[in-house]
Amino acid sequence: MENKINITDSAINTLRLEAEAVSNLIEFINGEFEKIVRLILASKGRVVFTGIGKSANIANKLVATFNSTGTPALFMHAADAIHGDLGNVQKDDIVLCISKSGNSPEIKVLVPLVKNLGNKIIGMTGNLDGFLARNSDFILNTTVEKEACPNNLAPTTSTTAQLAMGDAVAISLMECRGFSERDFARFHPGGALGKRLYLRMGDLLQDDNKPEVDERASIEEVIVEISTKRLGATAVTSNGKLTGVITDGDLRRMLHDKTPIDNTTAIDIMSENPKSVDVETLVVDGFRMMESNNITQLIVTRDGAYAGIVHLHDILKEGIY
Repeated sequence: MENKINITDSAINTLRLEAEAVSNLIEFINGEFEKIVRLILASKGRVVFTGIGKSANIANKLVATFNSTGTPALFMHAADAIHGDLGNVQKDDIVLCISKSGNSPEIKVLVPLVKNLGNKIIGMTGNLDGFLARNSDFILNTTVEKEACPNNLAPTTSTTAQLAMGDAVAISLMECRGFSERDFARFHPGGALGKRLYLRMGDLLQDDNKPEVDERASIEEVIVEISTKRLGATAVTSNGKLTGVITDGDLRRMLHDKTPIDNTTAIDIMSENPKSVDVETLVVDGFRMMESNNITQLIVTRDGAYAGIVHLHDILKEGIY
């Protein structure tokens, strides 16, 4: 039978407890924390994360965060480590062991083995009297008052604290290294995130789809060029030099104004000084220009010469918005 509880109150209480747990970590950011960051910065090896149970899941996530922000890391499950995977730990590696109690049987077996190898151990724990804390070279204190679980059993606030403390270390390392957007892009080449950091307007140009008409072109020629190239616009040039742009909107306005077509040429209806960007401009910046100017096409140039047109749809297809 379902207990009659206020679901909203339960959820809010969970979030409040976890937020308080993270906030309370601030008092544990001290000289020991700085020593840990500097130790990792100076290391020629990797950070080997290990743990058991839910702490192992947090360790896995932190490995991904460290690797993506410039600090080489790998995951080694504490149970597997004592059955052969300890061979993953190399001479210059630092082992970061995560355990709320610091007294798990696997941790008690693993820590002495790591110490025998001569590797430094960073213990992330919420029990400063536990085995892990007593046998680590450095400690990341993740003590929490209680779990959000009403029985104070399921790891909730404790794992949130572990995750936040690990992120604090990762970001500190990232900033100390001067890890830039360009560095970030090298490690995130896939997906919309990476594309925002490296994809350039020139990458979206199609060599065989470069709409262009001469200033003296007839309206019929303009319509054919826009329709054929399917970008909703065409550049207007004179002796190869960009002089303007005509969009399908310009054509509609021409018809609305009942402009005589027979004696009208491209130069009569084009917009002069069109908005343009260089091929090396980041696509995300090109998108912002389109937004700020309320346009859907953008002229792209290379060394000042007309190179092509990028349509808003080309950008949205890349997942950039």
